[in-house]
Amino acid sequence: MTDVKNAPDGRGVEPVWDQNQPAWDETTSRGTSGLLRGITGADWLVYAGVGAVALAIGSVNALSIADDIARRGGPYNLKTPLLWEMTSIAVIILLAPALFAAVRRIRREPRRLVRIALVIAVIIVFSAVHITGMVALRKLVLWMLGGSYDFHLSLATVLYEARKDAVTCLLIGGGMWLIDSRREVGAVAMAAPATAAETLPHMVWLRDGTTRIRIEPKEIIWISSAGNYVEYSLADGRSHLVRGTLAAAEAQLARFKLARVHRTRLANLDRVTAVALKPSGDFELTFDTGQTTVGSRRYRNAIASLERITASS
Repeated sequence: MTDVKNAPDGRGVEPVWDQNQPAWDETTSRGTSGLLRGITGADWLVYAGVGAVALAIGSVNALSIADDIARRGGPYNLKTPLLWEMTSIAVIILLAPALFAAVRRIRREPRRLVRIALVIAVIIVFSAVHITGMVALRKLVLWMLGGSYDFHLSLATVLYEARKDAVTCLLIGGGMWLIDSRREVGAVAMAAPATAAETLPHMVWLRDGTTRIRIEPKEIIWISSAGNYVEYSLADGRSHLVRGTLAAAEAQLARFKLARVHRTRLANLDRVTAVALKPSGDFELTFDTGQTTVGSRRYRNAIASLERITASS
């Protein structure tokens, strides 16, 4: 982390909480494989739903086009519009898993401008692959039937297809974004203690293969997010990298005075020995180990009690 001093390197472990608390990454790692390692087992149900809805929309669109042609005096021909719709939908269904993985990548990106750039890039790639695959499928099918297909390639034709692809990409990607957000909120709610404070775990277990390491919350200096992982930094200089979310760690450890002081960091307020306020509203915390970390003004209220203590002393 660029705003954390003296942070040691860590090793990858898995968290296990006392009192048979489930590991955070059990629901996110199951069913993941191959290049699309952002896709989990539950996502394939969403994928099937997207495919079913797309097929239904395509069928309705084909029927509507055939009806419109017939009402204008032309022959009722369902085959041609159905071919156009189904070849388009087939490519969209094939692209959906890659789009889901792209959404997960964008959600992990903390920088807003980079997120926007990634969204634009995904839309462009999605449209280019969709148009290319759709045209190729139509040419192949008509060639097998003894006919031919002309896409009438031009800037106007490409823009016509691209604007529809942009809406499709945003609808599918936005839906997946919302589903992931609800899952994250649900995971935090499930991880939150359902009983009184005295029944909550007093120890944290970190599992490295067959070895389990017990950590007392008071030994934690801070916890930082690192992509799909969170990093536990301890007072003795050790650091452990754990697969999970910072929100889940916050829900579990808030009672031990580990508070969010930055969008990417929790700090153990019991180990803070000094608070330095900056003109910008940000602040720097010094711990009893001599290490320091920077806090954001957005989370200034988290150290309000510390400010009152330092002001009165």
